[in-house]
Amino acid sequence: MNIVVVANFDSMSAEAAKIVYGQIMRKPNSVLGLATGSTPLGVYKLLVEYHNRGMDFSRVTTFNLDEYVGLGPDHPQSYRRYMHEHLFSKVNINPERTFIPNGLAEDLEAECRRYDELIRQAGGIDLQILGIGTNGHIGFNEPGTEFGSTTHVVDLAESTIRDNARFFESIDQVPTRAISMGIKSIMQAKEIILMASGGSKADAIYAAVHGPVTTAVPASVLQLHPSVTLVVDQAAASKL
Repeated sequence: MNIVVVANFDSMSAEAAKIVYGQIMRKPNSVLGLATGSTPLGVYKLLVEYHNRGMDFSRVTTFNLDEYVGLGPDHPQSYRRYMHEHLFSKVNINPERTFIPNGLAEDLEAECRRYDELIRQAGGIDLQILGIGTNGHIGFNEPGTEFGSTTHVVDLAESTIRDNARFFESIDQVPTRAISMGIKSIMQAKEIILMASGGSKADAIYAAVHGPVTTAVPASVLQLHPSVTLVVDQAAASKL
């Protein structure tokens, strides 16, 4: 694991965005795995700036990590809406090349299988962007998730619901289930960037990097991946 410690959130975003930029420059038809939440916002802002200076997204394909069960693409807190607002509507990406699980699917298990098949048909993910939860989750793979899991429906942990409540008017509005790319799906990416910012992530980062590889800390499985870059600010790296 390559560990890059930077000063703050902005520096973390810049370092990660440079890696994504390099990937697309080397392979214009790259397949990117994308994350949501507050951590990658700076990366998406910088990618938009790269696009405004000529970076071409027209051949890029994207797969998002997850989506809430029960939220449609137009819901203000759906991850489809998030991606549209922060990246897709601001670059020249082909909407037909942007994939996010369907949280309104009538058959959720079939939707999970369909999503993995779409990733397979695309040739797999070249570069996966990850954040990390305070409990060590990646995607919505909560503690206890088997490392062999593919895309699946998850029951969100209480800590995850609390962490995400800031995006909703009340905690009662936070969905309790989601469709998430599985740990096996994530680990099949050719390259991974794990980002973290702030002291609240310090324990999770320590456990992911120096703790035992255990399903109790899903991110610890990244120790077994051949090409992971950890980009953390000083606060998140304070216990390394």
